[in-house]
Amino acid sequence: MKTTLIKHLMMTSMVRSAMLVLLVLLPMTVEAQTVLTLDSCRAMALTNNKQMGVARVKQEVNADLQKSARTKYLPQVNALAGYEWMSREVSILNNEQKSVLSNMGTNASTSLQSALAPLVSQLPSETQSRVAQDLSQFAGALNQVGMGIVDGFRTDTRNTIAGAVTVTQPLYMGGAIDAANRIADINVEMAANALDATQQSTLFNIDHAYWQVVSLSHKQKLAESYVELVKKLQSDVQKMIDKGVAVKGDGLSVGVRVNEAEIALMEAKDGLALSKMLLCQLCGLPVDENITLADEARDDLSEYANTYGLTEVSIETATTNRPELKLLQNTIDLTSQTTKALKAANLPQVMLTGGYAVSNPNTFNGFEKKFGGFWHAGLLVRIPIWNWGDVKHKVSASEGATTIARLELAEAREMVELQVNQGIFRVNEANKKLEMAKANVANANENLRMANLGFKEGTVSHTVVMEAQTAWQLAQSKKIDAEIGVKLSQVELQKALGTLR
Repeated sequence: MKTTLIKHLMMTSMVRSAMLVLLVLLPMTVEAQTVLTLDSCRAMALTNNKQMGVARVKQEVNADLQKSARTKYLPQVNALAGYEWMSREVSILNNEQKSVLSNMGTNASTSLQSALAPLVSQLPSETQSRVAQDLSQFAGALNQVGMGIVDGFRTDTRNTIAGAVTVTQPLYMGGAIDAANRIADINVEMAANALDATQQSTLFNIDHAYWQVVSLSHKQKLAESYVELVKKLQSDVQKMIDKGVAVKGDGLSVGVRVNEAEIALMEAKDGLALSKMLLCQLCGLPVDENITLADEARDDLSEYANTYGLTEVSIETATTNRPELKLLQNTIDLTSQTTKALKAANLPQVMLTGGYAVSNPNTFNGFEKKFGGFWHAGLLVRIPIWNWGDVKHKVSASEGATTIARLELAEAREMVELQVNQGIFRVNEANKKLEMAKANVANANENLRMANLGFKEGTVSHTVVMEAQTAWQLAQSKKIDAEIGVKLSQVELQKALGTLR
């Protein structure tokens, strides 16, 4: 008796200690869990999705390219500078001319002496000497003048420095600038539509992953309830075996059902863990994050049925909102503007030019070894004459691309119409399945109640109870599938309409 009392006191103390530890650890466990709603999952997915980031960067890139295209209307200012060394100097005078100019005094003096020789010979010797001396001085002076002329024509272009500031203003470029700006605008629209398409695809994936987790969580709870049911039946059958009113084979058959239920529970837990990993990855969280979804705690998901009114559905809504159709329309516009830009290559182009230029040496005051500059303005006209049909072939190819884009858009509209009609059908079908699943659950509950009552009274065997339990478990599982199916069909319809936001 004393030993039993001691054991009782020890067990009581251990239970109190275990309860104390649980009370201490429970707040830590609750704090460690992250409770997520569908909206919070969506927000995190949109923030952390890599493709969303790529789409946003592409949008910024196209916005910058749009600003760049606008600058083509404005004048362009450029500064140029250069230095050039040449091994030989540019010469305006040839060697013969240089020789004539350098010796023109000597040549002139020789000619005068020859012409005046008869007269000078009759003069006194002193006068002849004076005349010869004067002619010599005249020749030297005239030679110096000729050498000065030669030096004046020297260019000294072996070292040349030049620079200029130019301004170019396009006046008419055949519509190429307008087409380039329109192309930039279309690219901005395409980037926005691509971002919208990526966003809708991200939301579609996150909604599927979210409701998959909710579905598996409810199925885990259902599996746990089913395990409790079959274990309760196993306990009752074992008591009957102990009393001799049932055979051992009955217990074995129930044991097999218990094992099957526990395997199903294990599979549900594993599936739930994997689904939460996928959801965490889509949300940008660590895959081992301990998360709990707000809708996991809901006992009944039927409130999600009929939340999307079919009166709001129309093909026009889809054709207006679907980003895929907008992208195809952007492609048509883009190829059309490309055609205009190509046609501009066959049209005249007019530009206004002007600026200021300097060089050293310069020729504004002869050839001077110093910087000299000038202002200039002009009009530049380019008129294409013949290019062997190059532009014509390019224009034809671009028009072909436009035709292809129009055909693809027409086909895509037909597919969107089909998707919308299929979405409406699936929503209606999912709602009908849910109503049928609810009715089956009610019947299964009543069937299980009657089987348990008959088993207690001994009017039915344990086999009937097991069949009722299996039917109840299947009905509950179908109801969960139907509830989740309603929500997913609504999401699919919203995506088909392009209204998934």
